[in-house]
Amino acid sequence: MKKIGFLSFGHWAPSPQSQTRSASDALLQSIDLAVAAEELGADGAYFRVHHFARQLGSPFPLLAAVGAKTNRIEIGTAVIDMRYENPMYMAEDAGAADIIAGGRLQLGISRGSPEQVIDGWRYFGYQPPEGGTDVDMARRHAEVLLDVLRGEGFAEPNPRPMFPNPPGLLRIEPHSEGLRERIWWGASSNATAVWAAKMGMNLQSSTLKDDESGLPFHVQQADQIRAFREAWRAAGHEREPRVSVSRSIFALVDDRDRAYFGRGSQDEDKIGFIDEKTRAIFGRSYAAEPDVLIEQLAKDEAIAEADTLLLTVPNQLGVDYNAHVIEASLTHVAPALGWR
Repeated sequence: MKKIGFLSFGHWAPSPQSQTRSASDALLQSIDLAVAAEELGADGAYFRVHHFARQLGSPFPLLAAVGAKTNRIEIGTAVIDMRYENPMYMAEDAGAADIIAGGRLQLGISRGSPEQVIDGWRYFGYQPPEGGTDVDMARRHAEVLLDVLRGEGFAEPNPRPMFPNPPGLLRIEPHSEGLRERIWWGASSNATAVWAAKMGMNLQSSTLKDDESGLPFHVQQADQIRAFREAWRAAGHEREPRVSVSRSIFALVDDRDRAYFGRGSQDEDKIGFIDEKTRAIFGRSYAAEPDVLIEQLAKDEAIAEADTLLLTVPNQLGVDYNAHVIEASLTHVAPALGWR
């Protein structure tokens, strides 16, 4: 059994070909798709966060709305760029969204990826510590977030407060019990996955990672997951961690599927550079008739290693079509692979 959810980047564009032509379209359709996915039996509704882009940029209002409109499905991010975040304020937002959702928040965070503008986090009022990098800053923000989510008091109360305080030091409110264990780190390298394990975070691994061995993408990703789990055991954490991978998977079951994805132009891994120094490998997409798709996916080592699979969806094609994509994977593919 695997948990199967969707991952939306929430694109919008004022184009006749797009079903999401405005921010309103993208946000409201994201809520509708989460509701539809829950009705279909999917396990998760996840959203990518990008700043300075026509995509989903402020996750917590959306997560709270999805939480209020659904009852069972996990809601989450993959990922929030911690270079842009005030961890104290983020803890308040996350706690509120998790309480509204009844403890279903799965919060994916990370250093982030190359953005639309140069050093965009500077416009948000952040800069790396002296002698440090934006990576150091992101990790420091994450460490503070993890610390305050434990729910322990740290702030000295005013001796003459406006409202009565509980005894002792005060904590961030609202506090949502258990949220600390539902924080995930998006890792592109094996070393970062090991760091996430030591910090007690779950692992999110996407459709790209640092090319560290020259092996096929799914093999490198499976090695990353095994390194994460080994580091988790070595750290002595009491609970079992979770691991998600994301994939573009399209079962070709009708003419729409064949028209959109039947050309097979992305059926091989790609090599590129996400910055001047980092050679990356981008995982292939899967698009085929269900019987072929099942055979291909059975050979994906990283999916086999993960407990959670996030299906990346083309959100600009609209709610109805994306619900169809999710349903096709759940009904035509997942049972044959033992995921359902």
